Amino acid sequence: QVQLVESGGGLVQAGGSLRLTCAASGSAASFNAMGWYRQAPGKQREWVATIWLGDSRDYADSVKGRFTISRDGATNTVYLQMNSLKPEDTAVYYCKAVRWPNDYWGQGTQVTVSS
Repeated sequence: QVQLVESGGGLVQAGGSLRLTCAASGSAASFNAMGWYRQAPGKQREWVATIWLGDSRDYADSVKGRFTISRDGATNTVYLQMNSLKPEDTAVYYCKAVRWPNDYWGQGTQVTVSS
């Protein structure tokens, strides 16, 4: 059974940085893609970034140039380096892993950016 565990969230001032980590366990096989989503209070969950098996990366326009997604294929761990954080980045951040046709989600980690 695949499990995803996020860590690294917290409280940071605007302009600061955080690094989120998502560690997958329960399966040594690689995922087709791993990524991050976020959900702010009262809003729908939105996509943030994806890294594909071939290491290509995609970002939402709202985070492009500030966030960087990376992965360690040997350990099935994905990271999200978040720089120049803004109050509007405040949300619960969720990790997602895809091994077609299945999706797996983590439990989320809170990121709060104060102004």
